[in-house]
Amino acid sequence: MMEQATAQFMERLKEVSDGQNRCLIAIDGRCGAGKTTLAEEIQKKIDCNVFHMDHFFLRPEQRTKERLMQPGGNIDHERFLKEVLLPLKEGKTVCYRPYECHLQDFREEIRMEPKAINLIEGSYSCHPALWEQYDLRIFLSISPEIQLQRIRRRNGEEGAKMFEERWIPLEERYFAQYELEKRCDMVLDGR
Repeated sequence: MMEQATAQFMERLKEVSDGQNRCLIAIDGRCGAGKTTLAEEIQKKIDCNVFHMDHFFLRPEQRTKERLMQPGGNIDHERFLKEVLLPLKEGKTVCYRPYECHLQDFREEIRMEPKAINLIEGSYSCHPALWEQYDLRIFLSISPEIQLQRIRRRNGEEGAKMFEERWIPLEERYFAQYELEKRCDMVLDGR
């Protein structure tokens, strides 16, 4: 199933990247839909960078009630824009420290040189504050049943409960608020 999504992506990539020095592509979509897997499959086929939105969740001091009330507000999109997207656009080295939620701290710095193709994978990558920076925006969808099966397999029963009660509703509110499935350039099935 992911082979079909990868093939569709590769075909569209040829159209979008033709004649460009640098292409920035967002892969947004539902948790468990296969965003990370799709980015990995693409990286096996072409020389590209992959950046993960999971590295940019808010730190505790940023998690104000007002911020968390904003659809997609649980990502530090300001830092992502400043440390990743704008340097990529300018052809500069990207330097950032991933934020690790489980540790409540930053990990070691990551440095990446811009490449012709740069993939940004993860929920909230198509946030309106980032939207205009991309050359291609992809939405990866999945049925709720398959989504929960994958989350249970990946995160266990307790983790799945947290996704059901907290993370999935936050994502769905963000998707609905910004009509991402309608607005993205491509919608792919993550089955």
